[in-house]
Amino acid sequence: MSEEARPGAGSPSIAAHGAAVGDDAGSNPEKKSSDLKPRLVAGVVMSAVSLALAYAGPRPFALLVIGVALVMCWEWGRVIRSEDFGPALFVHAGAVLVAGVLGAMGMPIFGVLALVIGVALLLAFPFGPRRMMSAAGVGYVGLPTVAMLWLRGDEPYGFLAVLFIFLVVWGSDIGAFAAGRGIGGPKLWPRVSPNKTWAGLLGGLTAGLVGGILFALFVPNASSFALGATGLALALVAQLGDLAESALKRRFGIKDSSSLIPGHGGVMDRADSTVAVSLAVSILALLVSPSSPARALLGV
Repeated sequence: MSEEARPGAGSPSIAAHGAAVGDDAGSNPEKKSSDLKPRLVAGVVMSAVSLALAYAGPRPFALLVIGVALVMCWEWGRVIRSEDFGPALFVHAGAVLVAGVLGAMGMPIFGVLALVIGVALLLAFPFGPRRMMSAAGVGYVGLPTVAMLWLRGDEPYGFLAVLFIFLVVWGSDIGAFAAGRGIGGPKLWPRVSPNKTWAGLLGGLTAGLVGGILFALFVPNASSFALGATGLALALVAQLGDLAESALKRRFGIKDSSSLIPGHGGVMDRADSTVAVSLAVSILALLVSPSSPARALLGV
């Protein structure tokens, strides 16, 4: 999700947004201007790759999602344990990798079971400091991985469902940025995310609502009302996911999860909204139609 002070939207599959967590995120116009080009270039490349692999099919998309998830495992360790490498990383990444492979093979239940085993191992053995947070990272990375692959594997609507998630995350990003910069006003939660405003929140929610209504025009038998309401709800979830990740980084005193993406920070910084939205979608699918998660999301 977009932090309103940074205009470069990234890949929708990894939460296309430009979060700036530091207190001075929007206070240096010269730096912001110099960072704009690499942010835009990185955002376009990530968007194109994400959309292309999602369109190519469940297996190419699985390679993308699992690859992103493994990087997030490493970043989680940097944030939580202040280390780049260690036994906890092997357990974390191993559980997520197995879960992702099982999810891509159409066995999401066994994928979740692999995550449960990973959590149990991290809680049972002294693999490093902050065992509870290390174990939480398995769920934070692994559950969205399984959810996205479960959703994409529901043919023939899997691609449309993933595209809808991209649209909501990306659209709410742009709406929040436009309203926050154009209207400004009171801050939403300055202690956690000093550049977000209530206007930006409303702009993001409006974009989710409008995006859902318009998306329904391209999905046979879909209801504009239902997808509009879903888009609105998921846009709110996306905003909350971004705030939650900002709070996590504040808690551990860091600005970005890493510096892997030019002008954007780390993969976790870009994925927070998608993590939250994919989890919300999976809960919706379980309640509506566990055998057809994509159809459940789109209401067809």
